[in-house]
Amino acid sequence: GEGGAGEVEVDLTDSGLAFSWPCSRLLEALGETSRKAELQAPRPCSPEELAAIARLVELHEIPEAKIWLSAGLSAFLYLYTSILGCRPGKVVVSSGLPMGAGLGSSAAFSVSLSGALLTAAGVVSAEGAVGGTEWQLLGKDHLELVNTWAFQGEKIIHGKPSGIDNAVSTFGSMIKFKKGELTNLKSGNPVKMLITDTRVGRNTKALVAGVSERASRHPDAMASVFHAVNTISEELSSIVELAATDEIAMTSKEEKLAELMEMNQGLLQCMGVSHASIETVLRSTLKYNLVSKLTGAGGGGCVLTLIPTLLSKLVLEKVTTELESHGFRCFKVEVGGQGLQIHQG
Repeated sequence: GEGGAGEVEVDLTDSGLAFSWPCSRLLEALGETSRKAELQAPRPCSPEELAAIARLVELHEIPEAKIWLSAGLSAFLYLYTSILGCRPGKVVVSSGLPMGAGLGSSAAFSVSLSGALLTAAGVVSAEGAVGGTEWQLLGKDHLELVNTWAFQGEKIIHGKPSGIDNAVSTFGSMIKFKKGELTNLKSGNPVKMLITDTRVGRNTKALVAGVSERASRHPDAMASVFHAVNTISEELSSIVELAATDEIAMTSKEEKLAELMEMNQGLLQCMGVSHASIETVLRSTLKYNLVSKLTGAGGGGCVLTLIPTLLSKLVLEKVTTELESHGFRCFKVEVGGQGLQIHQG
């Protein structure tokens, strides 16, 4: 029932924390939030609403070490109450992504949450299973709607997000992003990567400011660097779409990707966004003839290492062990997989 007894609870299993709010308290603070007409066209969270949500989050004692959770909880309350209203319910969140490492965990959170809540509200529905599993996919229009809601959640967490992270989480595969325009790339073969989280905190705003200062000191040189980065990205996106049908074609494709990644990393060093911890990862992977580049804003954060299809498990274990000995965390991933999937029951 709307705003009657009961409570809204969110259980963040990975951090071992759970939070709940009585429905009556939510209704009192936010009023009648869910309006059926707006489910198809979400409106941004108003400053007044955001302030009311922040006060609701502050009712809980969040440990100082996990203070970054408060933005995620604000996004949760906004999405939950906007889509389902102030009716009781419990949401359990578990994730295999490290938080705050620049890997888009906040977008994955916003997309999963929006997908689940819109399904519960009966606004979107799954169609077609994923090959022999109990997971189901959404149609394109429904994915678009989930993405629009998730973007509103991302705005609460990040202020001015580009919309790339939530789009990748929603639609899957790979995305080319240029001047605000997203193009879906059809990746013929998933690309295997090792992600190394250097666990060095990074400050995106300061790094970006540093790049533009360098650009104003050396306008011509930096313009050439930016032009080269653009050319490399364009070239990479066309290679990604090539379907390699046998091992020889696959190896040739991966060698081209590796060369472009290596060139890109050199240009990022020119921009001044590298960091000692990133250089350590580059040195360690180079010993095994593997190519790496920083990802995200740089200045610590994460590094991507291309894993060729034919690389032996032993070499991968060795390089992972060496990276972990420096106190880094490694994740083996495939780039270009499925987007949002729904599992019911």
